[in-house]
Amino acid sequence: MYELIVFLPLLGFLIAGIFGPWIGARGAEYITTGLLGVSFVLSWIAFVMVAGGADAHVLLGNWFTSGKLVATWALRIDTLTAVMLVVVTTVSFLVHVYSIGYMSDDPSRPRFFAYLSLFTFAMLMLVTSDNLVQLFFGWEGVGLMSYLLVGFWYERPSANAAAIKAFVVNRVGDFGFSLGIFLTFYLTGSIAFDQVFAAAPGLVGKTVHFIGFDWDALTLACLLLFMGAMGKSAQFLLHTWLPDAMEGPTPVSALIHAATMVTAGVFMVARLSPLFELSSTALSVVTIVGGTTAFFAATVGLVQNDIKKVIAYSTCSQLGYMFVGLGVGGYSIGIFHLFTHAFFKALLFLGAGSVITAMHHEQDMRAMGGLRKEIPFTFWMMIIGTLALTGVGIPFTPIGFAGFVSKDAIIEAAFASHRYGAVYGFLCTDIAAGLTAFYSWRLVFMTFFGHRGDWAATLPAKAHGDHGHDAHDHGDHAAHESPLVMLAPLAVLALGATFAGTAFRYLFIGGGHEGFWRSSLFLGQENHILEEMEHVPALISLSPSLFMLGGLAIAYYMYLVDRTAPARLASAFPAIYRFLLNKWYFDELYDFLFVRPAFAIGRAFWKGGDGAIIDGLGPDGVSARVLDVARSAVRLQTGYVYHYAFAMLIGAAALTTWYLFNGAMR
Repeated sequence: MYELIVFLPLLGFLIAGIFGPWIGARGAEYITTGLLGVSFVLSWIAFVMVAGGADAHVLLGNWFTSGKLVATWALRIDTLTAVMLVVVTTVSFLVHVYSIGYMSDDPSRPRFFAYLSLFTFAMLMLVTSDNLVQLFFGWEGVGLMSYLLVGFWYERPSANAAAIKAFVVNRVGDFGFSLGIFLTFYLTGSIAFDQVFAAAPGLVGKTVHFIGFDWDALTLACLLLFMGAMGKSAQFLLHTWLPDAMEGPTPVSALIHAATMVTAGVFMVARLSPLFELSSTALSVVTIVGGTTAFFAATVGLVQNDIKKVIAYSTCSQLGYMFVGLGVGGYSIGIFHLFTHAFFKALLFLGAGSVITAMHHEQDMRAMGGLRKEIPFTFWMMIIGTLALTGVGIPFTPIGFAGFVSKDAIIEAAFASHRYGAVYGFLCTDIAAGLTAFYSWRLVFMTFFGHRGDWAATLPAKAHGDHGHDAHDHGDHAAHESPLVMLAPLAVLALGATFAGTAFRYLFIGGGHEGFWRSSLFLGQENHILEEMEHVPALISLSPSLFMLGGLAIAYYMYLVDRTAPARLASAFPAIYRFLLNKWYFDELYDFLFVRPAFAIGRAFWKGGDGAIIDGLGPDGVSARVLDVARSAVRLQTGYVYHYAFAMLIGAAALTTWYLFNGAMR
């Protein structure tokens, strides 16, 4: 059964990719979606079986052996894997179904569905890996597929640039990740998880000499591994690729942000909890980076106008929450938020896709307004997703939308933790809860309330006049509800966004925690975070809801009551507004620090090295002079006898002259 879960998407890719021209677009859609559907059903069956204690280890074969390095193909099936299987296959299946409608006019549908299935296979291979090299295979697989899917519309320069940016930024993180794998093998003599975890306690206190310094071996290994997670999960400093990835089709955005690529880093840290738990320094770094990311991304989301980019920065922020949960030792809390986040974030992205379809592929929220009456089903789906993202629920109870149950647990755990950086993580995530509510409801109010053209004055000059009441009134351009094949996945995801938190809390962080997770997550003897978080002060438990209500109230006032307030606020604080609108100027900073110097070095080697030295001494230097001489010599070979006779006469005269003068001198 487990082999089918993993390899059915690969089979779908092969059929759609190889036989696409023969089976046609419809055949590719049905085959890939059908095979994913089987994998989806089997994943839920596996989840129930594993929750009951039926862990499994499936050996597929030997990959390679080199000395002590032994890499096998094997499927590690435990509760952590089962959770990820459910997340990946559920969201991927619904994205496949949704894409049948969303991509209906695209002539490259067979290639698109083939890519989606291969993307899913790579992620499934990652989450079922039994060793670090197999995990790295899936890790690089999702990176490759993100490049292909973000740049799917390759005729667009912006899509190509975004795909390259995602690929390059992830290579930075993956360089650290590969060094972490090398160091782990050096320290433990193995890459298999069981052997690495068994050897980990013996590494406590050991040092390793690196770049001239002695480092704590476990801390260095964990930090290098976490560097890979920072790139893949778009954490602060390595986050810049994620918003640009919106250049891909909207279903791709949903798949990347909800279930596959960006969750890989969170999964990896949780899988390696036996290593991270032994390094307090590494966990503190994870907490601080996660808290910074949660706050940073939330501030940028406040002023974005592209509906997909608002949700993209929301993903970046929510990933920061997950890492804060992991960093304070609450590995199951971080995975719980990953689980619930998959439902409401996929719902928001696919809902945004429905809005974009209704608006004839317009993504600027300033060109929208009043859509709740024209696309009511999509409106209510977006409302449910927003309620889940902002964390609406009944305080002091486990009753609420999915984000309320899992996100508030992270905030409580951060406050309860005594780890260095936990207070910082608590403050960042608590404040980010208010910012999240503001930009989420801002999206809803700008898109679905008021009238079309209310924000037209703030549109760029080139777009001003292209949108307005005319587009709203004329039948040819009126917004329309998406087809059923796109709306049905929204309804399924809405159920998860509403009930997943309350339904699964007992297994993830409640009384059934120990029996459910067993040995798939490791907690040290001094780690009592799940118990301590239950005893935080009432005001701390209430604070996320208070911040959420504050963000909602401000958004309501600024975008429904006094619609001139946003412009006045931006005019009053222009520097802050530009700072946030330009995403803290990270793109400009990296362009100045890395891109321009890299181009300058490239030009120097090109012009000075290759052009002046290599070409100058080679093809354009000595070789060119030899060729010039040869060409001149060739001109003497005319083929006329009298020319040769004349040359002979000149030669004889020269020889005679030489002898005469030589004899006279003697």
